[in-house]
Amino acid sequence: MPEVIFAGPEGRLEGRYHPQKEKDAPIAIVLHPHPQFGGTMNNKVVYNLHYAFYNMGFTVLRFNFRGVGRSQGEYDQGVGELSDAASALDYLQSMNNNSKHCWVAGFSFGAWIGMQLLMRRPEITGFISVAPPANMYDFSFLAPCPSSGLIINGTADRVAPPADTHGLVNKLHEQKGITITHQEIEGSGHFFETEEHMDTMVGNVSDYVKRRLTENTR
Repeated sequence: MPEVIFAGPEGRLEGRYHPQKEKDAPIAIVLHPHPQFGGTMNNKVVYNLHYAFYNMGFTVLRFNFRGVGRSQGEYDQGVGELSDAASALDYLQSMNNNSKHCWVAGFSFGAWIGMQLLMRRPEITGFISVAPPANMYDFSFLAPCPSSGLIINGTADRVAPPADTHGLVNKLHEQKGITITHQEIEGSGHFFETEEHMDTMVGNVSDYVKRRLTENTR
């Protein structure tokens, strides 16, 4: 797993970069949970998502937001973190010019950042939002949401209650031209604490992404 350091808006950002041999492999970035609550790129959910994408043939990058690990800068309420994510995507694209598919996956705070990145980057063909904290952050910027994706959460999530996730999904369902797939994992908390819940979540993500890659739809 090559460690990489690349330029971010506030200095160096630290990441893990996992390239495929195929030059035109699809690419994905994976965004970690809240920096002020112990979120790093080595979070278990982020790590498992990273390998799920890699095992499906994606070239994958995960990285630490500013002020986390060896990444320079300090926490910036999500504004700077969105710029960090844009820089990470620039870096990934610069190494993979021939890629036809570009995906963004985020967990919790990372899901909020990932969905904002969607709005800025029309080349993103699909997204995975794991346990998006719709109770803490405003997602109304998704008007309209530019690409189809999967929102996945646990029914026993106390950090981002399912009722708020349902509200977000229902709003997105009203939009034309995209398809939002919503899956809930029975009994799982925010962090997919048991091995069974984690395996189910990763399996659902993999099934969804594989299906989308064969359909070639937005």
